[in-house]
Amino acid sequence: MKFQRQNLILKMIEEECIETQKELSDRLKAAGFDVTQATVSRDIKELRIVKILDANGKYRYAAAADDTTSDFSVRFRNIFRESVVSVDYAGNIVVIKTLTGVANAAAASIDNMRIPSIVGSLAGDDTILLVMRDEQNSIDLCVDIKNMLK
Repeated sequence: MKFQRQNLILKMIEEECIETQKELSDRLKAAGFDVTQATVSRDIKELRIVKILDANGKYRYAAAADDTTSDFSVRFRNIFRESVVSVDYAGNIVVIKTLTGVANAAAASIDNMRIPSIVGSLAGDDTILLVMRDEQNSIDLCVDIKNMLK
């Protein structure tokens, strides 16, 4: 539930101008999530959401710029530590097995990393398929993910 909620928060702040935690909380409740202000506040902190001044002179929530180096972000680590079951590769394809229902949220966190060696991703209910530029990129990513899970 947390992963779906946080994924929705990121989508909302990207697509809409949300100025306050109350406004974000109200929209989450309208989407069927039972949240408190404290929950929204924790999500904002975990997702590293910041307030920015938009072109209209209003402050709104936005995702902080992600680090695109091989050092994975805190958010990425947290999602993966809690949801990844296994990771393996075949050629330039990486397959990540997750707990049921969280592959989309985990794949979204991968996409947000903007890792240059990942050509694209596909997520089902409990499986993520990553197409890498080459086999060495697959090996490197699998090693990084396995190390992160330790």
